[in-house]
Amino acid sequence: MDDTDHSLFPRFSAELVTTALKDTPVVMVTGPRQCGKTTLVRDLVAGNREFITMDDDTVLAAARSDPTGLVRALDRTTIDEVQRVPDLLRAIKKSVDDDRRPGRFLLTGSANILTLPQVSESLAGRMEIVSLLPLSRAEIRGKKPGFLKAALDGKLGKRADPMIGNDLVQAVLTGGYPEMLRREDPKRRQTWARDYIRAIVQRDVREVAEVEKLHQMPRLLQVLAHHSGQLTNFTQIGGQVGFDDKTTRKYIAILEQLFLVRRVEPWFRNQLKRLVKTPKLHFLDSGLLGALLGATAERIAKDRTIFGPLLETFVFSEVLKQSSWFGESCALYHYRDKDLDEVDLVIETGSGALIGIEAKASATVNAGDFKGLRKLAEACGDNFKLGVVLFDGGRLVHFADRLVAVPLSSLWA
Repeated sequence: MDDTDHSLFPRFSAELVTTALKDTPVVMVTGPRQCGKTTLVRDLVAGNREFITMDDDTVLAAARSDPTGLVRALDRTTIDEVQRVPDLLRAIKKSVDDDRRPGRFLLTGSANILTLPQVSESLAGRMEIVSLLPLSRAEIRGKKPGFLKAALDGKLGKRADPMIGNDLVQAVLTGGYPEMLRREDPKRRQTWARDYIRAIVQRDVREVAEVEKLHQMPRLLQVLAHHSGQLTNFTQIGGQVGFDDKTTRKYIAILEQLFLVRRVEPWFRNQLKRLVKTPKLHFLDSGLLGALLGATAERIAKDRTIFGPLLETFVFSEVLKQSSWFGESCALYHYRDKDLDEVDLVIETGSGALIGIEAKASATVNAGDFKGLRKLAEACGDNFKLGVVLFDGGRLVHFADRLVAVPLSSLWA
């Protein structure tokens, strides 16, 4: 795998890894394949640690036949793609229980290993997990964003250079995988994305679960792509692939473990009985979603309706990345009530402060676009800090107290 160019972009998660290595015995960087984990851990501790990867067949065979023996011989080591040998975690736990020095093991994993059934003994208290997703627009620009903090303080003013029209469409269709960013030609990006998805289905899915219907996985991903950003109706989704409800849920959970999709739960307070309690499903990268949908700039120019779900996925993934660097725990939800008024994204901090974000693929905003945000504001009272409609325009417009229309490029300002 050629990693050379990835390090041109600063990774804001690097700081979290460096800090954790100083006081925690095991640090794990998790995220999808090819998002830059290997490059990050190699650059971060260049030359200071031994590096082994489970993508090397010889090392993999040794780890599988004698995980305890392998770990016993290691200290201050980086182990890449550790999800391929879950038994290594048990051996690491035992080693760390005998010697709790910080920074002993730096791991990377392309599957959310904590949900794997094989990992029965927890490394809780001994391991810190740092998530690394594909590049955000802020990392591509090289400047740490202040959007979330400003919004939670109730005041958005700054924005990056405006990105509107075709430039915005291109950014959304490219997404954040380094390999996609490296390819100028949209057709070459689509080819890479399709090969990437095929490789994950053929190799990684097998390693995280017993899957009887592997050949149906690409078809399921295709169906999910058409449902991205919508409420998940497992029966309906499964029906299109010939799965029952239980199988559909199981397979979607596998795709979540591999960081291809993410379920977003609905936001509600107990007294609000009128809220819809169905999760939404989002892809974690708008470039991959675009490739699955066969979306191109030409098609979007002819039919703008294709762009809405892609833009919502793009906004979701930008906010998700920022929330991981934010410094205070943030949870992401969606809001929808029985009148079908909704808010694409609700961000709530541990202390209860809350903002709502609506993504709009249009250059104009009107008062009606704030309907869901107004209801959310009523439901939350003082905890509601700001309602934002992100749109394809160039300047910020105040609509009412705590309600504002903001250019999309403010997201990475």
